[in-house]
Amino acid sequence: MPELIDPTTRLRTSFLAAVTEFRADRDYPVPWFVTNVDSQALTDATAFTAYVARVLSERDEAAVRADGFVAMTTLWWAEDGQMLGRLAIRHRLTPALERVGGHIGYDVRPSARRQGHATAMLAAALPIAGSLGIAQALLMCDEANTASQRVIEANGGRFIDMVGHKRRYWVPTS
Repeated sequence: MPELIDPTTRLRTSFLAAVTEFRADRDYPVPWFVTNVDSQALTDATAFTAYVARVLSERDEAAVRADGFVAMTTLWWAEDGQMLGRLAIRHRLTPALERVGGHIGYDVRPSARRQGHATAMLAAALPIAGSLGIAQALLMCDEANTASQRVIEANGGRFIDMVGHKRRYWVPTS
């Protein structure tokens, strides 16, 4: 059964395969986290170890980059040594994240889509968000992304409004 785990170097091969899948997918834009991977980490094991350490350190507000980022807990959805998806819980919102971004963002690798992973991954993440002091998580998805709408609503999401082409929802964390 898949579970949320801390990013780990043990899943390097699967992570790199997922990055390749995301980049080749023509149905969806390349996720932010893929463009955020240090380029050397894609070819060098030592650089990948440093990348994983950076991602883990971003849970600490003092380690966050100054360019609009906030502390966030990144987790990987994995099973049997395979990285199936990735999820990030932002510990707080800035005015920009209130408009576009929200508390939780998630991505399922293309070969693992339409198998219920996003719904299960979000359900597993909500108590973690609650433990971070987030009573209600703000989630967003593109207006045309009906799959994400279903995922959010299946997890108790209550539609708030539209900001541009983004649907915004409050999702209880308990």
